[in-house]
Amino acid sequence: MENSTEVTEFILLGLTDDPQLQIPLFIIFLLVYLTTLVGNLGMLGLILLDSRLHTPMYFFLSNLSLVDFGYSSAVTPKVMAGLLTGDRTMSYESCVSQFFFFVSFITVESFLLATMAYDRYAAVCRPLHYTTTMTTQVCARLTMGSYVCGFLNASIHTGNIFSLSFCGSNVVDHFFCDAPPLLALSCSDSSVSEMVIFFVVGFNALFSIVVILISYLLIFIAILRMRSSEGRQKAFSTCGSHLTAVSIFYGTVIFMYLQPSSSHSMGTDKMASVFYTMVIPMLNPLVYSLRNKEVKNAFKKAVGKEKSSIGFVF
Repeated sequence: MENSTEVTEFILLGLTDDPQLQIPLFIIFLLVYLTTLVGNLGMLGLILLDSRLHTPMYFFLSNLSLVDFGYSSAVTPKVMAGLLTGDRTMSYESCVSQFFFFVSFITVESFLLATMAYDRYAAVCRPLHYTTTMTTQVCARLTMGSYVCGFLNASIHTGNIFSLSFCGSNVVDHFFCDAPPLLALSCSDSSVSEMVIFFVVGFNALFSIVVILISYLLIFIAILRMRSSEGRQKAFSTCGSHLTAVSIFYGTVIFMYLQPSSSHSMGTDKMASVFYTMVIPMLNPLVYSLRNKEVKNAFKKAVGKEKSSIGFVF
């Protein structure tokens, strides 16, 4: 860390230098961020307030909403501030903090997606043993394990990146402090750091993907054995939504981090980064929850109570 103090701040180039695009992009990102906040915090509130949603699946969904809110908030407000004010500087310490929390939350999300796949396996393939398999203690341990792995992973990557020397240019060709542009900026030999990122990210992604694939392979086998077409259709619908979100999430992460630095195109990386830092956290409440009848009923119930209380006051 001592070698890195030669650079005291970074300048983020952002998405574009065109001044005519600054305000339109700010408005778009503001709407996306507000939708993310309302969707994820609203989902979290519904799950906490409605006792009918106090089940393992919605417990994991509430944590997913919290994580989506976390890693979107680690990036998006700073991007919007830069677009609005034109100030794109970021102190060295702020860059370290942003990188740490972003990597923490996105890793937690990766493990939560795997945990949710296992939960669906237990519900579809072992319905009679579901309540004894997914107990409160098991759910808490799986969730806590996801957070521990996330913050441990972030600690490894933060120490790995910011132990390098940044003694030349301090201009980061990105809109937030991410690994590829920081590695490109370092004046140290970053080959070892690249290998650490490749193997650690590769291991985490491979572990989560294997859990998801095995879970859904067993789920599909169980679905094919179902005699009820209604039950089969419901199970396919649940799996389709989850697998779509998983494909989008892991597709962008693998594209970003599991390729050599020589293959990186910053323009393409920025577009992919916008997708998984801002768009995915906004879409997750829709993909996982708002299409669910139980969540819709809980929302209607909450709105009905609010209307009743307002009517009572007047």
